[in-house]
Order: sequence, then C-alpha cells, then structure tokens
Amino acid sequence: MSETGRTTHQHWLSPRDKSVITILLVAAFVVILNETALNVALNSVMDDLGVDERTVQWLTTAFMLTMAVVIPITGWLLERIPTRTAFILAMSLFTAGTMGCAIAPAFPLVLAGRVVQAGGTAIMLPLLMTTIMQLVPPAHRGAVMGNVSLVISVAPALGPTLAGFVLEFASWRGVFATMVPIGLAMLIVGALRIANVNEPVRVPLDAVSVPLTVLGFGGLVYGLSLIGDASVPVVEVVAAFVVGAGALGAFVWRQLLLARSDRALLDLRAFQHVAFTISLVVMALAMMALFGTIIILPLLLQKALHLP
Repeated sequence: MSETGRTTHQHWLSPRDKSVITILLVAAFVVILNETALNVALNSVMDDLGVDERTVQWLTTAFMLTMAVVIPITGWLLERIPTRTAFILAMSLFTAGTMGCAIAPAFPLVLAGRVVQAGGTAIMLPLLMTTIMQLVPPAHRGAVMGNVSLVISVAPALGPTLAGFVLEFASWRGVFATMVPIGLAMLIVGALRIANVNEPVRVPLDAVSVPLTVLGFGGLVYGLSLIGDASVPVVEVVAAFVVGAGALGAFVWRQLLLARSDRALLDLRAFQHVAFTISLVVMALAMMALFGTIIILPLLLQKALHLP
C-alpha cells in the first residue's frame, strides 16, 4: 500500500468525528431500546390503569404514528439547527417524555408522554444517519452503515428482555424510571462532547405538507384501529380511511410538485429507482410483522396462557 493509501485509511475519520458518531449511535440505541421495552409491560398497564387491549395498544401505535409524522419534518429541522442543538432537543424530548410516563397518574398522560418520547426518537434517528453521511467518505459508508445497522438491530430485541427483568422487581413505571437516568446521562455527555458538524442554512417549511401528513397517517391508523370493533359505525371507519387516503394522495402530489424547485418536504423521486422501492416495501412488510408480533405475543402469553 502506498503512503497516500495508508494516510487515507488511517485518517478518514478524525477522533472528533468518531466521538460524534459514537455518542449518536449510543443515543439511538437507547431510544430504540425504549421503543420495544414497554410491550411486555402492557398487561401491567392495563391492570393498573383499567384500560383494555384496544386502548393500551395506542401506547405503541401513537409512538409509531408520531415518528411517521415528525420524521419528514426532521429533514427540514436538521438543515436549520446545529448538530449539538439537534441532539440536545432530541434527548430532552425523549427524557422529558420518559419522566412524564413514569409519574403519569392516568392513561391519557402516559399516552402524551409516549408522544413526546417519539418526537425525540424521530429526531435522533435521522440525525445519526445524516451525520454519518456528512462525516464518512463515500468509500467507507457501506461498512459504517453496516456496523451501525447491526448495533441498532440489537436494541429492539433487548428492549423486552430488559423490561421483563425490571418487571420482576417493579411495576410498569419502573421500565420508564430505568430509562430516565440513562437519558439524562446521554444528554449531558452529548451536550459536552458533540461538535457541530453541519452548517445551518435557512430553508422554508411548506406549511401545507405538515398537516397533510398528520391527516394522512392519522386517518389511516385511526381507521385501522376501529376495524373489529362492532360498536363503531361502518361509516366512521370508511370516513377515516377516505380522509387518510385523500390526505396522503394530496401530500404525494404536493411533494412531486415542490420537488421541481427542490422545495419538497419529502423528496419522493427516490421511488423512481425500482431497487429502492422494492427494498422499502419488503422492509415495511417486515416491520409490520415484527411490531405486530411484539405487541400481541406478550399479551397472548400473559392474558390467554396466564404466563408470568
């Protein structure tokens, strides 16, 4: 290997850049761990707060729905604020939401805390990926993204295990209480150690696209949650799907229109690549199966089979 090759290999990431990526990776691991940790505690939440299965599942559904709405806006946000500020905002939201869930006296407040948690998570994950794309040279991105994906993939599996261990000694509130000091520690470390790696620019936010995402995803998810409930009129279910599908259709049309002037909130032109589209569909189906299973399985084991 030539001297130039050795230099390039040794210095493609500076100590500062390695520190930034490591802190963001650990923080992303924590927020994803939290995402699935609550699933084994849903039965405990139901007994303690007096809610049924259809109601308690909103603790997970609202979390994912909030992420779906916030993540498109995160792209705009990360262009306007420095890296450290984005990290502090994400971990502050996550920690505040976790603390709120731990002390909430009623189910609506627990649900509100989960929404705040999801807002922080929705900022953290794009922040990690965006920072990697900014700091890692193209020749090394594949290897780095592979390692990052490996670490992050472990978090959903460890979440229920950690929660199960905590539930042996505490109530469902203990699952959230365990996360609070971890979130505070990451917030302090990141505030002290993360360097700003981007140059903030003023970019406009399309005020029409944001409510369209809320109506679109919200309508579809709400409609799906009503299926199977005999007490809900069919008209209400159909109306939810019509509103959701109509809003998403309008959102897609507006993004394609704004993309002509590079002002789209979410650039959908990537779907023109067949390989990308197929990969995304397969991943979406896999995530539907995964999150459906990790919600239903604990309830099945605890409620139907009466396992501890």
